[in-house]
Amino acid sequence: MEDFDLQAVASKSLKGFSALTSRTFLIKVLSIVTSFVLTSILSKQDFGIYFIASSIVVFLVYFQDIGLAASLIQKKEEPTLEEYRATFTVQQLLVLILVVICFIFSTKIVGFYHLDSQGTLLFFSLVISFFISSLKTIPTVMLERHLLFNKLVVPDIVENLVYNVVLIVMALMHYGITSFSIAILARSIIGLFVIYYIQPWRLGISFHFKTIKDLFGFGIPLQANSLLSLLKDNLVNLYIGKVLSHGDVGIIGFAQKLSFLPSNLIMDNVVRITFPAYSRLQHSKESLKIIIEQSLFLISACVFPLVIGFMMFSHSFIVYVPIPGYTKWIPAVISIFYFSLNILFASITVPLTNFLNAIGKVKVTLYSMVFLTVLTWILTPLFIHYYGYNGVSLASFIVAASLLVVLPFTKQYVTYSFWRPLIKPFLAAALMMGFSYLIQPLIVNFLLFIMFASIAVGVYAAILYIISQEELRKTLEFLKIKK
Repeated sequence: MEDFDLQAVASKSLKGFSALTSRTFLIKVLSIVTSFVLTSILSKQDFGIYFIASSIVVFLVYFQDIGLAASLIQKKEEPTLEEYRATFTVQQLLVLILVVICFIFSTKIVGFYHLDSQGTLLFFSLVISFFISSLKTIPTVMLERHLLFNKLVVPDIVENLVYNVVLIVMALMHYGITSFSIAILARSIIGLFVIYYIQPWRLGISFHFKTIKDLFGFGIPLQANSLLSLLKDNLVNLYIGKVLSHGDVGIIGFAQKLSFLPSNLIMDNVVRITFPAYSRLQHSKESLKIIIEQSLFLISACVFPLVIGFMMFSHSFIVYVPIPGYTKWIPAVISIFYFSLNILFASITVPLTNFLNAIGKVKVTLYSMVFLTVLTWILTPLFIHYYGYNGVSLASFIVAASLLVVLPFTKQYVTYSFWRPLIKPFLAAALMMGFSYLIQPLIVNFLLFIMFASIAVGVYAAILYIISQEELRKTLEFLKIKK
């Protein structure tokens, strides 16, 4: 068993979070510039086609390794080369089967969603990219297991730099949807070479039955969990792509892209780190208690103000951003509001399901995911019927809030405080929301939008500092890196 104590895990996690956040910031700055260009040049229908094609391929990702990669990360002992090769073998067999199925049924798939020739090319590009990306799994697992996120960010940065630059250039050359196809392939190929350079491994094939069977013990329930998440989220997107127009789907895709920025900037990085961190500490309940509470405080302190900011200022941003034609996205404001609430609840519940998976209690999260999946498929069609495309975001918010059902189960394994780490960040965010509401009439141009949005964030930071000095001090002490 790897001898990782709490301080070692905290130190590696902080380094990983810093590396991932820095990477995310750089990528998001470039992504925001790209989004401005694309949302100005491309139509709502083009965005709708990209949203549909992407959802089809995300559907495939859930079947690419039957949860074996997560099994290697969660495993207490260091995986052997035999286990790495067995995982790689099973994964590539599954990926090849899925790719062949996609090519065989491609005509029916693109016909079902009424995709034109550019949409069809995008679909094929995404399928090929899916295959190339699967080859990166084992090097990625090796880096994540040892919390070496400072190395893992390098291929991410290179991939996204290539993707965004190629996408902007091709879009400005008026290639339309084909811009996505070329950028996606360029990103996948270059990313593969970079990660194998950073983390080489003795690639090989293994059909060792006992090794695969042992990994399946954790992987199958986790994959069932992922499958339900697929049915809950991405399969719903495919349903949405069929029952709504491409323009309406484009509005939903725009609202999701904007609303999920707080998740992409902060929460995804924390969640990505906490799974291997919790796994390394699963032998100590006291250590788990400390790191869970600290994670909840850090996530809420960072995510809450961002979510409130998007909820309160999205309309002003769309109206006053100095880009011709950007007001076409005004119909997305209500969806942005509800998708932002989705992120707020997910930020405090997903780390808990991560904790349960990390200590091997995947059946608990499986049962909760069954409930959420059923709820999603009941609410989404019902709300679309009554509220149109805005019903999608409303349903997603209610489902995200319902994930609180896992809270009692987590406390059966570790005794910790769930509400105490959240109270002060929530209070500061609530006061920020009230301040933001009062200043809305004063925003009459983009410069004032930037100024008042910045002031609102400053109000939050000042309030949080005043009321949470003790918590901040403890957090800094907890994260202090030993020389």
